[in-house]
Amino acid sequence: METMSNSVLSSWEFNPSVLIPTVIFGALYARGWWRLHRRASILFRFSQPAAFFAGLIAIVFALLSPIHAFAGWLLTVHMIQHLLLMMVAPPLILGGAPYLPFLSGLPRFLIGGVGPFLSSAVLRKIARFVSHPVFCWFAFISVNVTWHLPAMYELALRSTAWHEAEHFCFLSSALLFWLPIIEPRPWVAPTPRWLILPYLILADFQNTALSAFLVFYDRVVYPTYAMIPRITNLTALEDQAAAGAMMWVASSVFFLVPLGLITIELMSTQRTRSRAPVIDKRRIAFTNTI
Repeated sequence: METMSNSVLSSWEFNPSVLIPTVIFGALYARGWWRLHRRASILFRFSQPAAFFAGLIAIVFALLSPIHAFAGWLLTVHMIQHLLLMMVAPPLILGGAPYLPFLSGLPRFLIGGVGPFLSSAVLRKIARFVSHPVFCWFAFISVNVTWHLPAMYELALRSTAWHEAEHFCFLSSALLFWLPIIEPRPWVAPTPRWLILPYLILADFQNTALSAFLVFYDRVVYPTYAMIPRITNLTALEDQAAAGAMMWVASSVFFLVPLGLITIELMSTQRTRSRAPVIDKRRIAFTNTI
């Protein structure tokens, strides 16, 4: 009889639909970043590719490792997969400031066709709309809530195609959500920085409500987990509560840490601005005495 450890080791997948795009994006980024680094090493530091490739590794780990194989058996494992796709990989990828490296990494025969397309007025309007914090927040929250509805969640568990669509929605909406928070170069925020504070707080409220529902609901929300054989000592209801608690704690940490950092950033900026006039007055007074 196959042991659990053997099952875990044999559960790694070779999925071309994940590996091929990952290799292509990684190669384009590495090629473009190296070109930019040689021209402006101060702006393109080694911390950027480190963050970007860590994000790609998180995606590969979420979709190809035993986490993916056991997600259909345990809700807690499925929750880990979702956290990797929504909370870990997106901020790391955006921390690599991938826009300019991707463009610089494109082959020359593609640059001529991509350039006019990216500079078109229509595309710019679309980009401004989908990258606005209001749209980013609603896209992230609506995707998260929709896919956790029992009907949609069960659909993803039963269908491989819908499961892949779920993962794509999670990753793409999370990239949008983290965009105004990370502010990767050369993206320019269309709103004041302080608006990110309620942006994060409201997102955490939604996360708390959804997590608390999973933790305290007295019945199994997703019937599949109640019907399949248990591979751990946890009952389906205990597994659900553990998944909700994991989502509650981990997601809140990812929301509250940037909330604290941005608050400190805003306070430091305010102090610098308030001190500047005082310093100027002292200099003027000192000059007058001379």
